[in-house]
Amino acid sequence: MTSALLSASRLLVALSARALEAGDSGVTLPQFRMLTSLSAKGPMKLASLADLLGVNSSTALRMAERLSLAGLLTRETNPNNRREIILELAPAGRRIVADVTARRREEIARVVARLAPGQRTALVEALDAFVKADDELPATVTQPIFFT
Repeated sequence: MTSALLSASRLLVALSARALEAGDSGVTLPQFRMLTSLSAKGPMKLASLADLLGVNSSTALRMAERLSLAGLLTRETNPNNRREIILELAPAGRRIVADVTARRREEIARVVARLAPGQRTALVEALDAFVKADDELPATVTQPIFFT
C-alpha cells in the first residue's frame, strides 16, 4: 500500500513539475508551494507561512523576496506589530497559480482517461478515504486540492 501511494505521489509531483515548467514562469517548485499556500490560506505572516512550508523563516524570507521582486506577491509590515511581515499573492501570482493548476488538471485528466470507468470510481473512493484519514486536507477529493 505504502509503495503504491509513494509511486502515485511521485507521478503527481512529476505532473506538477511538468505543468510548472510548461508555463515558463521561472518559478521553482518550492516557490510554487509558497504561492499555492498563499492562494489557499490568504495573507499570512511570514513566520506562519514558514511553519506551514516546513522551512525556517530565513529561507521563507529569501523565497518571498524573490517572488516579491518578480511581482508575484506583496510584502507588507504588519501595522499591529512592525516586526512581522505579511505576505499576500499579487495578481500575477494568482494568474500563475491558476495557469499551473489548469495545466496540472489537464495532465491528471490525461492519465485518468486511460483508466476504465470502474477503475476511476474505485480511485476516487480510495483517494477520498485516504484524504479523510488525515485532518490536514479538505475532506473530499472532488474539491480542488493543491498537491505540493
